[in-house]
Amino acid sequence: MSTAEKAFKPDPAYLVQVRHLKQYFPVSTGFLRTVMLKAVDDVSFNIKRGTTLGLVGESGCGKTTVGRSMLQLYKPTAGEIWFDGRRIDSKDSLQEFRRRAQMVFQDPYSSLNPRMTVADIVAEPIDVHRLCASKKEREDRVRQLMSLVGLNTEHATRYAHEFSGGQRQRIGIARALASKPEFIVCDEPVSALDVSIQAQVINMLEDLQSRLGLTYLFIAHDISVVKHISNRIAVMYLGHMMEMAPANELTRHPLHPYTVSLMSAVPVPDPEQSRRQQRIVLEGDVPSPLKVPSGCPFRTRCSRAIKDCASSCPAMREVAPSHYVACHQV
Repeated sequence: MSTAEKAFKPDPAYLVQVRHLKQYFPVSTGFLRTVMLKAVDDVSFNIKRGTTLGLVGESGCGKTTVGRSMLQLYKPTAGEIWFDGRRIDSKDSLQEFRRRAQMVFQDPYSSLNPRMTVADIVAEPIDVHRLCASKKEREDRVRQLMSLVGLNTEHATRYAHEFSGGQRQRIGIARALASKPEFIVCDEPVSALDVSIQAQVINMLEDLQSRLGLTYLFIAHDISVVKHISNRIAVMYLGHMMEMAPANELTRHPLHPYTVSLMSAVPVPDPEQSRRQQRIVLEGDVPSPLKVPSGCPFRTRCSRAIKDCASSCPAMREVAPSHYVACHQV
């Protein structure tokens, strides 16, 4: 164990602590040649018990990979995951972690087994972790979970294809709640749903958090949705963390040039204010994650880039209370 690992002491105020997470994938580029795709590169954050951390960024920035790596659906290349004061680094700790931490997937159409009834889908974590002693107890628990997410318990014998997108996502949420978790990774849970249904699902997630004391990592690309449900927001770009702050602070006073451009794109319902708002359009395209620019990954699209931005990658530093930014110019 290194000196840094010995020095780290988990804070009991945080349920989840992620330190220097890296997730690299080998990609073949030709005959016997591979290049490492750095999907997540040195990401660190903490989530307090009973709160929500929103993770936002463009498609392909590494948001989903962070969530999957945390739950060890992908084995992290490097870094540490601490849960409830315990480092997840052994088979025993991982087994317990997977009971207490669950995931709600993005696509409610492909994340549910079409050959299983709703009752069997919801009860799958119960069966895996052997949480019910009898068939009667299992059936009662399934009915309780379906009622909890607003589903008709009489539909337990139906199949997933018989339900709408919003109802399917509720089935996925019920399945995630089956093992009585404390932490849930919500991977863009409303992006595939109609706007009216999105609001219902978001409100339900907030209600469940209040009633069950849940802690969320809420992943999305729509910063206005994230603002509504999150206590804190973290912004990612090309596998790197750009900015992290309390939700109101970040949306009202964004400091990183990338966050400023994201906020300028959020629609404003007031026509007068919308006309006054200046839209910041980024130049160029997002670089390939196989060829991330040297130094700051955002510098090729940043109007404020200086010489230092090309030579070194800025570290996340606290520029205001609980407001962290990775930028040489802030």
